[in-house]
Amino acid sequence: MNLSELNHFIRQQWDQDILPRLVEYVKIPAKSPAFDASWAEHGHLAAVIALARDWATSLPGKLGGQQVLGGLTLEVVHIEGKTPCIFFDLPATQGLGSAQTVMFYGHLDKQPEMSGWREGLGPWIPVIEDDKLYGRGGADDGYALFSALTALAAVDLQGAARPRCVGLIETCEESGSFDLPAYLDLVKPRLGDVRLVIGLDSGCGNYDQLWVTTSLRGLVGGVLSVEILDEGVHSGMASGIVPSSFRIARKLLNRIDDVDSGRVLSEVFHAPIPQERLQQVRETGAILGDATWKAFPWVGCSHEPIGPGGKAGQPMHGENTAALHAMPTSTDPVEVLLNRTWRPALSVTGAAGLPQPDAAGNVLRPRTALKLSMRLPPTVDGDKASAHLKQLLEENPPYQARVSFKADWAATGWNAPATAPWLSRLLADASQKHFGKPVAFMGEGGTIPFMNMLGESFPQAQFLITGVLGPKSNAHGPNEFLHIPYVKKLTEAVASVVAGMATVTR
Repeated sequence: MNLSELNHFIRQQWDQDILPRLVEYVKIPAKSPAFDASWAEHGHLAAVIALARDWATSLPGKLGGQQVLGGLTLEVVHIEGKTPCIFFDLPATQGLGSAQTVMFYGHLDKQPEMSGWREGLGPWIPVIEDDKLYGRGGADDGYALFSALTALAAVDLQGAARPRCVGLIETCEESGSFDLPAYLDLVKPRLGDVRLVIGLDSGCGNYDQLWVTTSLRGLVGGVLSVEILDEGVHSGMASGIVPSSFRIARKLLNRIDDVDSGRVLSEVFHAPIPQERLQQVRETGAILGDATWKAFPWVGCSHEPIGPGGKAGQPMHGENTAALHAMPTSTDPVEVLLNRTWRPALSVTGAAGLPQPDAAGNVLRPRTALKLSMRLPPTVDGDKASAHLKQLLEENPPYQARVSFKADWAATGWNAPATAPWLSRLLADASQKHFGKPVAFMGEGGTIPFMNMLGESFPQAQFLITGVLGPKSNAHGPNEFLHIPYVKKLTEAVASVVAGMATVTR
C-alpha cells in the first residue's frame, strides 16, 4: 500500500467527517443501564446507535475510482428488553475467502457524569482543545466504530486485499456487558471462523507507539449495608453504647485488605503471575519509567525532590511538611504495573446514609451503605470471588449488626493467548510504519467482560486489543479526553494490520 496516501485519507476523514460526528456523540448523555434505570424511556442509547448507524451507512461507494466497503451490511440488532447493538458484515476483497474473519468490537454506552470537571468542560460539553476532544465517551469508546470502518475504507481505497470483517458494537459494556451473551449467541453463526479479534476499547502507555493489551483484570462488586438501629438517635445519648455503623463497616473492610498497604488479604483473590507477563512488565516499566505513576492528577504538585537531600517519592518531614504531596503505593515502575494489572485491589466508590457535612447533626446514624469495587487478577474466577467476598463480609457480624452484601458485579478477567508469529510480525511492522517506534505490550487494569466471553467462544482466535486511553485521558473521571493525533495513527496501524492479514488468510 501507499502509506502516504493511506495516512492522508485517514487523517482527512478524522478531521472532516469523524470529529464532527463525535462532537455530536459527546453531547448525548447515553449512560449505561447500570447508571440509568430508565434508559429505554430516555432514548439516549438509541440516539447514539442511530448516530453511528447513519454515519456508517453513508460510507460505502466509490472514492478515487475505487470501490470502498462494497457489500457492507449494517443492522441494529435489538432483543426485546435488552440494550441494542450494531452488527456489521463486510465481505472480503480481491478473491479472499469469506470463511475466515476479522472481528471488531467496541461500545457506545457511557459512564455517568462524575464531578470535578474544570471550568468550561463537562461530560456532555464537547470541547476540542490542544489536539484533544474533551467530554464523556469519545475515547471510551465512541470512536471505535468510526475508527474501524475508516481503517477498512482506507484499505479498500488502496485496492489492497483484505479478509472478511465483522463487528459488534454494544451499549451495555460500562454495566458489565450483561446483555452481550444473548447477542453473541444470536450472531455467532454469522461470524465465521474468527481468526483475529480487534478490540478498540483499551489503553496505551504513551502516545508514541502502538500498544497491545495482554490482559484485563476481572471485577466484582456490590453494596455492603450495615444497620445497627431502627432510627437515628442523639449521639450524646447513644455514642459509647451503640457502635457507629460506619465503624462496623470499617471493621468489615479490614477483613478484605490491609489498611496500611492496601494488599488484599485472602489468597482466593490472588493468582500466579505468568513468567511471560513478568517479562513484559519489566520491558514496559523500562519504557514508561515514572510515568507509570506520575500520569495521575495527584494532590500537590511536581513530585520533584523536596528540600535539601530529598528525593521524589520520599516524603520529607519537619520543616518540609508544607511541601508534601500525595504519593503512590510504590514508585517502582514494575511494582506499579503489577499492582495495576495482576494484583487485586479494593475501592469504595460510593456511599449512602451519610448526609452532606452542612446537614449533618449530632446524630448517631442507623445505617451505612458502601459501594465496593474489587479488581481481580485476569485469571481469577469472578463468580467464585464474588461469593467469597460476600462470605467474608457477612459472617460473624460485629455487635450482631445486620450486615448484608448485595453483589452486582461478577466479571472474570482475560489473559491473551500466546501471540502467533504472524501477528507479532504485523504488529511490529504497523508500529514502526506509523509511529516510528517498536510495538509495546501491557496489561490493563480495566475490565471488558466481552473479552473473556469471546475468548471462550473462539479459543483459536488471536487478539489485538488496543485503544486510546493514555496518560491523563481519565476515562470514567472528569476531564476525559480523546487524544486526536494518537487516534489517527492508531487507525492507520489497524488498517495496516488488516491489510497484512491477506498474506495470512490466503
